[in-house]
Amino acid sequence: MRLRKIAGQGALLSLLLPGLAMAQEAAPDSGDTAWMLTATALVLFMTIPGLALFYGGMVRSKNILSVMMQCFLSTGLISILWMVYGYSLAFDTEGSLHTFVGGLGRVFLSGLDTESLTGTIPESVFITFQMTFAIITPALIVGAFAERMKFSATLLFMGIWFTLVYAPIAHMVWGGDGTLMWDWGVLDFAGGTVVHINAGIAGLVTCLVLGPRKGYGEVAMTPHNLGYTLIGAAMLWVGWFGFNAGSAAAANGTAGMAMLVTQIATAAAALGWMAVEWKIHGKASALGIASGVVAGLVAITPAAGTVGPVGALVIGLASGVTCFFCATSLKRRLGYDDSLDAFGVHGVGGIVGAILTGLFAAPSMGGFGEVENIGLQLWIQFKGVLFTVVYTAVVTFVILKVIDLVVGLRVTEDQEEEGLDISQHNERGYSL
Repeated sequence: MRLRKIAGQGALLSLLLPGLAMAQEAAPDSGDTAWMLTATALVLFMTIPGLALFYGGMVRSKNILSVMMQCFLSTGLISILWMVYGYSLAFDTEGSLHTFVGGLGRVFLSGLDTESLTGTIPESVFITFQMTFAIITPALIVGAFAERMKFSATLLFMGIWFTLVYAPIAHMVWGGDGTLMWDWGVLDFAGGTVVHINAGIAGLVTCLVLGPRKGYGEVAMTPHNLGYTLIGAAMLWVGWFGFNAGSAAAANGTAGMAMLVTQIATAAAALGWMAVEWKIHGKASALGIASGVVAGLVAITPAAGTVGPVGALVIGLASGVTCFFCATSLKRRLGYDDSLDAFGVHGVGGIVGAILTGLFAAPSMGGFGEVENIGLQLWIQFKGVLFTVVYTAVVTFVILKVIDLVVGLRVTEDQEEEGLDISQHNERGYSL
């Protein structure tokens, strides 16, 4: 018997068939709509200013504007691409390639009006909510190639990657019956696979293709303003309630439980990272606890609609400890320059959360998922992770190589030494 999802974006999409744009006679639920309007604003708040500050504080002062600019670029570019064709590719249920990607029946949001509903909320709200997910995913990748990619290359990369990687993966996971990972039974409540594994693997491939920053491993590249990073982490923590609890698409018990387990897992991951760092290095750092916060938020994302409090506690601790070692000792040992730990936190945290969802979603483990066979669900989760890793890695590599041939990926050594704020934008973050 095929395992099925409950609640969240996956279950919501089952309400959309046979067509996403069909106007319905029923009126939207005002409570659900009010909550989803709020959740949408919270998720956008995660990128600007949350992620912009989180990443901005971790780079050197000569590159703060470049990183913030890239977050704003993602917000503007992906919003328009989502309206033009992204929503259609992700959620249109027609088309000959429906197993892998949506059709073009909803380009320019064709068929949308003020009466269109998605479940109990206006379809326009659902479109905007999903748009904010699409916005933050390419912005997360910035953390892997910070301080060395051309702005022109970043623009091309975000647009092409969104088209060829994000939209198809979103469709395969959340697109309803007939799509690949949905039919497998992959559990991804709010984007552990679609957003975090996707972005983390793309980040790893990008930093490997670009190579390390000039002087990496030889000169100190310490964060220039950890105050910004902590403020950004706090904004991400608060905004993530929109990300996870909002994925219930209703003001109901599932949203309430998602909020609770998000808080538990995040706190556990922050303490887990802090404890391991304290034990190994003799001190607990502000950067460490902020990184632990994000690791916990990432890991609970796929599980938020199906696990209980105990599962959330374990997922949080596991992600905090695992991401600490991947973002520190593993990165140093292998020598790749994942500048701001996009892979070490989002990729690894997403994988930890996705796999453990298969365990803790089971009612016998305190969860609320329709999981009757834990071993089978773990295999399904692993298969979904493996497919996403391979697909994202291969397509990302090809995109980067093509862009390198067209405009070049990397700034010159002199431009990198000068800093991307001046060399790419002719501005300084600070006038002291």
